[in-house]
Amino acid sequence: MVRVQQEQQQEQERIWDTETAQRYDTPGTGMFAPEVLGPTVQRLADLAAGGAALEFAVGTGRVAVPLAERGVPVSGIELSRPMLAQLRTKVDEATLPVVVGDMTSAVAPGTYTLVYLVFNTIANVLTQAGQVECFRNAARHLSPGGRFVVELWVPELRALPPDRQATVWLHEPGYLGIDTYDVLHQQVVSHHVRFDPGGGRRAELFRTPQRYVWPSELDLMARLAGFGLESRHADWSGAEFTAGSRSHVSVYRLAGG
Repeated sequence: MVRVQQEQQQEQERIWDTETAQRYDTPGTGMFAPEVLGPTVQRLADLAAGGAALEFAVGTGRVAVPLAERGVPVSGIELSRPMLAQLRTKVDEATLPVVVGDMTSAVAPGTYTLVYLVFNTIANVLTQAGQVECFRNAARHLSPGGRFVVELWVPELRALPPDRQATVWLHEPGYLGIDTYDVLHQQVVSHHVRFDPGGGRRAELFRTPQRYVWPSELDLMARLAGFGLESRHADWSGAEFTAGSRSHVSVYRLAGG
């Protein structure tokens, strides 16, 4: 088990390297667009309820930095040193302290009213056991009644044709997103292809392996760690979660509050 975790950690460090970290931020566009980031930060600030927040896989601080600017004391856990180096170009350690380590086991000092995971990051943990440990680690950091928030995509298996292993989940000028599924082992690899929409021959490929998780399975993981589901919406603005939703924001509450 320890060897598997070490191999997965090395794989994640290889993926989230210096080159990836330096081009990760896209200010004002994509997941950094105000209409995306604004509701996320607002919802998290509300859920922190005046207490401190901890972000698992804080990355370059896409969410943590504006949340801290809202007056919420924010700390982070981050495995990738290059991603952390990019974060440090924005804020120092005193403003946003970060522990370098795996979010399934690393411990940040203090107690929090909110722990959160955004943009599908729990899927980067490639085993069910590891994902359960992520919930348990969140519980260790929370005060009684504290909340753990997970933003996660819904597997698009209904879009997978019979005897096919891949779906195109996004195509737009200069970008093609393809997921290849291993349904036996509940694994998926997302292929991000960027190219010149004007017809150039060169393309750039970035791949991320994930373990996909159904909402019901996520709820069971939460129960194993002492949480109960408080709410689930289709997005950060509170849209209704339905059978057609492509993602969800799930809020879990720790017992004892």
